[in-house]
Amino acid sequence: MESDSPIPPSQPALLPYRDTKDIGAADFYFGINATFRFIREKSGREGLVRYWKDLGTEYFAPVSKIWAAGGLVAVAEYWKEFFAAEPEAQVEVDHHPDRVVVTVKQCPAIHHLRKEGREILSEFCEHCYWVSDSIAGSSGMAARIKGGNGSCRQEFLAAAQAPPQDLNEITRCS
Repeated sequence: MESDSPIPPSQPALLPYRDTKDIGAADFYFGINATFRFIREKSGREGLVRYWKDLGTEYFAPVSKIWAAGGLVAVAEYWKEFFAAEPEAQVEVDHHPDRVVVTVKQCPAIHHLRKEGREILSEFCEHCYWVSDSIAGSSGMAARIKGGNGSCRQEFLAAAQAPPQDLNEITRCS
């Protein structure tokens, strides 16, 4: 079966980390929630946003390069692969000619944190914007997000076509 993917079979997987499991461990969400809270308490909101941007531009640099080379097809494939490895994710990824729309019906992180009775950092959902927009920005694209607190809509499109992100459109976690 041939793929319309711009990523050759010899190319490493789209995710910047390697794991031998088909599905990640949901308890990882405890760690990121606690890390975000710690950084906010020690460095303020500005430090937390800087951390998220650095994740997008530095840690995810390999993903950004793949997106730059493969365009929206690579963006769609990345999100399909990403959410396939996230436990209990309910997500649709739609590739349109001018954008990729990721509809998160059940965020695996928020779902797990709630199920386990954890207090979720109110800004938790903003990390998806800051990290994704930083990845996208390095590849000439942008990310825009509406919703949050367990479900959202994320769009990836050419930076020149993207309206400014209104952070008020990203729902705080409660």
